[in-house]
Amino acid sequence: MPVLNRIADYAEEMKTWRRHLHMHPELAFDCHETAAFIAARLREIGVDEIHEGIAKTGIVAIINGQGDGPTIGLRADMDALPITEATGADHASTVPGKMHACGHDGHVTMLLGAAKYLAETRRFSGRVALLFQPAEEDGGGGQVMVQEGVMDRFGIAEVYGIHNAPNVPFGQFQTTDGALMASVDTATVKVTGKGGHGANPHECVDPVVAIVAMVQGVQTILSRNLYALDEAVVSVTMIHTGTASNIIPEDGMFCATIRCFRPEVREMLRRRFHEIVEGTAAAFGVRAEIDYDWGYPATINTPEKADFAARVAAEVVGEAAVDARSPREMGSEDFSYMLEARPGAYLFMGTGPGAGLHHPAYDFNDEAAPVGASFFARLVERAQPLAG
Repeated sequence: MPVLNRIADYAEEMKTWRRHLHMHPELAFDCHETAAFIAARLREIGVDEIHEGIAKTGIVAIINGQGDGPTIGLRADMDALPITEATGADHASTVPGKMHACGHDGHVTMLLGAAKYLAETRRFSGRVALLFQPAEEDGGGGQVMVQEGVMDRFGIAEVYGIHNAPNVPFGQFQTTDGALMASVDTATVKVTGKGGHGANPHECVDPVVAIVAMVQGVQTILSRNLYALDEAVVSVTMIHTGTASNIIPEDGMFCATIRCFRPEVREMLRRRFHEIVEGTAAAFGVRAEIDYDWGYPATINTPEKADFAARVAAEVVGEAAVDARSPREMGSEDFSYMLEARPGAYLFMGTGPGAGLHHPAYDFNDEAAPVGASFFARLVERAQPLAG
């Protein structure tokens, strides 16, 4: 596998970086120690500019190439998850209840490795903007960075990102043109009736039977309102009500995650969810309060940028290890906001066998970091080549 030789030389240093980050996980926007570590490495590397405090703890670093040209953005998310680690590794999390269970420590390491190579060689024109983003898991840090103007402020013309993929063959890249990951919305419904003794239901307005009907009703959206060739998910994931076997409760609640790929489908799902819940509430004589949280949009690659990124990946790992038309998936990602703001592409990179993402036994494969760093570096050199 032709990892760039110079980046291969950084492998042990990159492992040290990654394991330090793994031992010191931080959540959401509160990535203060993580940002300080990244900024210190960037100063050692010798980037030209470091801009801190973007989206609270995010960083944008600039590396100038040789001669005029556009600015290409490379993004790595850096937050962890509220999970207790169960790897047993020597470099396991030192923070109770927090761990890098999604590999963002690896993402940061890959981008730092690419930064070191690009700052040393500078075999490209224009500039590179390195985007270290907090709060991908919770809070939409990608959206906040865009809202704070990073694309315009730094003149970013196109933007790219990678996510590690455990249990995908090591070094295999996967992407597609158009929609790659789904939008995600969350509905929380509180249902209020009139409680009382379970022996006298006629004296009550039972929220339990209303919730059951609502849950059954919203499942019909996919079978009766969605065009058969579209794709969407409506999954009810929580139901809470009741305190005892002989009491009809006063109220109850349920939650659902709602996912799709097209804006018009997303709006239809929202509309029908409200209509079904509100109509069922009227039929059962209960009150329903719906909190419908409009979450991350679909992650939609620019077709020509996805094709370009796939060709670059093939230079690093070989054509046989690149799937440029991989199936899209129902997971979500706030890199979507950056792709709404600028052309670009998002890719998955296989890291081989291991525990899945968000599992307490997950650990990023350190051997994958030089592969991802080589992809980022080669991407810049191919997108913005030196003048002949």
